[in-house]
Amino acid sequence: MSALAHLQAERSRMSATDRKIADFILDNAPLLRDYSSQQLADVVKVSQSSVVKFAQRLGFDGYPDLKLSVNEAVTRAAAESEASAGGGHAPAADAEATGAEALWSAKAAAELSTRQRNDADMLDTIAIWLAGAGRVYLAGSGVDGDAAGIFADRLGLLGCRCTTCRQPGKILGKLASATENDVLVVIDGGLTGREWLPACREIRSRGGRLVTITWGRRRWLAGMADGPLVVVAHAPEPHVEELAYEAAMRHLLDSLFLRVFTLRPKAAETFAVHRRRPRDAAAAASRQRL
Repeated sequence: MSALAHLQAERSRMSATDRKIADFILDNAPLLRDYSSQQLADVVKVSQSSVVKFAQRLGFDGYPDLKLSVNEAVTRAAAESEASAGGGHAPAADAEATGAEALWSAKAAAELSTRQRNDADMLDTIAIWLAGAGRVYLAGSGVDGDAAGIFADRLGLLGCRCTTCRQPGKILGKLASATENDVLVVIDGGLTGREWLPACREIRSRGGRLVTITWGRRRWLAGMADGPLVVVAHAPEPHVEELAYEAAMRHLLDSLFLRVFTLRPKAAETFAVHRRRPRDAAAAASRQRL
């Protein structure tokens, strides 16, 4: 369901204040991208906090998230209207281009919303923890596990000691030797994330740091973390929403990697050396076969 359709569906159950905000958005959706939360509040004659709480009550992570979702709905409606005006029988190539554009828009919106949702100071602090950790444990399953593995490989190129785990049932054994100098990063875009609860408790009991990266709508796990990070991704089609989540989550990890890179001593040299090793080993093996 698009953001505008969601607003229309919920309108009858809203308070008088929320209805004023919803009506303005529905009547002026194409213009909303130019309004800050304070500007919208001034126009509707409510407080800025009322606008923020309105967005949160609708399931968004804040006003920027709502504004981006409304803009996506407006853009998508305009594209559909244009296609309909052309007879509704766009060539396959045009349909593919429209789908690609919608996917790119969803990914870009998710990345922007995620960047706005996470405080830069918190990212810097987490980077300091990772750069100075004795060992970094990275946990996640599915696409989250894939991203955790890639992030671990990149940290390894900087000389960081990393351990990954894709199966919640096996992570406690890996954490058996964890210390207060270690960091556990849990990436969870699933429905609950409760399977990682024992691992979170274990690292906290050992005095280590806990960092969580969760989808915005699954907040309970983030409440346990020393460093909670949130991915914000919305799209009307579930499969597109999943792709937008993955893109924003990976971009968030890339941002963390760049911060760690600036903190590790001789990072560029270490990265270059470690990156060459597989190539050098492959070249040596080839020479031996010859």
